[in-house]
Formats: sequence, C-alpha cells, structure tokens
Amino acid sequence: MAQQGACIVVGVGPGLGAALARRFAAGGHAVAVAARSMGKLAAVVDEIDHAGGNAKAYKCDAADETSVVELFAKVEQDFGPVEVAVFNASGRVRRPIAEIGAEEFKEAWLRGCFGGFLVGREAARRMLPRGQGSIFFTGATASVKGFPLSAGFAVPKFGLRALSESMARELQPKGLHVAHFVIDGGIGKDEGDARLLPDAIAETYYQTHLQHRSAWSLNVEVRPWVEKF
Repeated sequence: MAQQGACIVVGVGPGLGAALARRFAAGGHAVAVAARSMGKLAAVVDEIDHAGGNAKAYKCDAADETSVVELFAKVEQDFGPVEVAVFNASGRVRRPIAEIGAEEFKEAWLRGCFGGFLVGREAARRMLPRGQGSIFFTGATASVKGFPLSAGFAVPKFGLRALSESMARELQPKGLHVAHFVIDGGIGKDEGDARLLPDAIAETYYQTHLQHRSAWSLNVEVRPWVEKF
C-alpha cells in the first residue's frame, strides 16, 4: 500500500480516538496520537505497530496554543506533511446551570471548542500551501440540541460546529475538506447495536476523507439504527 500523508488525532483514549488512529493507520497513514496524558497512548501505538502500521505518541494540551503549534511541527518533522487532522477532544460539565462554576464552564469551553480552533487553525496553516487535506471535528448530540443540565457541554459543542461550518465555507474552495461529525448516541459495545461501535464510526471518518471533492460532506450524523431522534 502506498504511503499516505500523516494523520494527527488529537484527543485519543481507548474508544473512538483509538479506533480513528487504527483505521487511518490501516489506510497507510503514519498516525500521530495526541492527548494530555501520555499514559493513554502507549497501548494504541503498540496495537498499531503490531498490526504493521506506523504510529507515535505525543503529549499535547489542545487548549494551549504553544502545545498545539509544537505538535504539528514535531509531527511534520517525524512523518512529513499532515494530510488529515482530527479534533476528538472534549470538555464537559454536567450539572444544573445555577451550580456551574465560572472556571469549570470556561475550562469546558477551552477543551471542547477553543482547542478545536487551535488544532483547526494550525492544520489549515500547513495544508493551505499544498491545497489539500482533511480537517475533521468530533461533535455530539449536544452540537445541535441543548439538553437540560448540559450547558457546560452544549456550548463547546455548538461552538465547535459553528467553527467547522465557517472553516468549510472558507477552506473547501481552496482544496481543504472540513467536516463535522455528530455522534448521536452512546459509544461502546452492545449486543443489540444500541450503541455506536468505535470502529464503525472510525470507518465513516475514513470514508469521508476519501470522498471526491465533487461530493464532499460537511455535517455527518451517525447513530445506532435503534436510536430515537
């Protein structure tokens, strides 16, 4: 299989982040897995390496500008040009609005939205001169519905969707594919398919990356077949 450009996945844990890394590695991409805690990443890198892929772990705080800029610089130094950047990090506060502290609300926004801006901007800066690349953002049901007790999650997710739509309208005519994924349901394994399987979601991201530019998607919704919506 021909070697593809590098793929960065920011916000990698054992679920969707790991599945995304595995799928893009299987597609021939060198994969950079990034998170605030390096302890989450070793198992993902080992799994990809044992399957014959190429992956490396990087510590990155997505809400810190210097950390994000350094991440992209290190990845391109290690693997060459970044072809795919996925922002999969999130920030969340779940409690009544009257009980949410100002600092924890701000922290959720920084992790879930501002981090997406930093990752998306840095990806665009590096992809624009080449006129190609994919920038993907992981959303949720809260990206389109503000549920009770969910202000500290809906606000970052609404903002991330707005960011992706604005970037898509600006960057797609310049050759960059920007897409936002609404994960409408719980992620995990369930015998009745009541939850979204991480590998199945990752396949949707990968196939979106492969789309021809004459038929690019922007807002992609995925949910279990039994999910009410």
